[in-house]
Amino acid sequence: MLTLRPGSERGHANHGWLESYHSFSFAGYVDPNHVQFGPLRVINEDRVAPGGGFGQHGHRDMEIFSYVLSGELAHRDTLGNGSSIGPGRVQLMTTGTGVEHSEFNHSDREPVHFLQIWLFPRETGLTPRYSEADFPPDSKRDQLRLIISSDGRDGSLTIEQDAFIYATILDEDTTLTHALTSGRRGYVHLIRGTLEVNGQPLEGGDALMLEAESRIELAHGRDAEALIFDLP
Repeated sequence: MLTLRPGSERGHANHGWLESYHSFSFAGYVDPNHVQFGPLRVINEDRVAPGGGFGQHGHRDMEIFSYVLSGELAHRDTLGNGSSIGPGRVQLMTTGTGVEHSEFNHSDREPVHFLQIWLFPRETGLTPRYSEADFPPDSKRDQLRLIISSDGRDGSLTIEQDAFIYATILDEDTTLTHALTSGRRGYVHLIRGTLEVNGQPLEGGDALMLEAESRIELAHGRDAEALIFDLP
């Protein structure tokens, strides 16, 4: 079964320093039909204006990762980590028993555009930890690049959930297929461009939920960049 989640129907908030689109219920956006998909709880597409950012705040019992599309996102946390995350770099936090962090755009002229994504962990009360890694465009072009997994294979970051997350940049003449084993579900979030997933046309911001399907097939991409979730 295929279920389209049009990007145009996402929640939207504009706070001046922050413009955000919510694929699932978040903050003031409440949609009982889109609260979560399996363990996938949040996909926020955020644009932070120059000089803006999220002050120090806390999270617990959530797996949170950021996928930067343009600009630089400065991260600081109470685990002692501090870095600037640019395009192609992914950061992942297991918040577990609790961690506080801040995220700022220190540029005086360039906004930062990124996705912030949350998944429920396999259990609560885990020890907090932080990791990050580079996944340059060439590693994703016309292939499915595993960026996050439950076992850290192929240089991916390790998440505390039975989930496998791939990134791809797809050209028009390439078709990619990912098998979904029995009992697994898929979620494809098209970041930008156009793409067909199992024959369903998608535009930037759209997502497709796949249940009781044996595969995810990506084809006819035009300037397409996407995240593919293989979930329990």
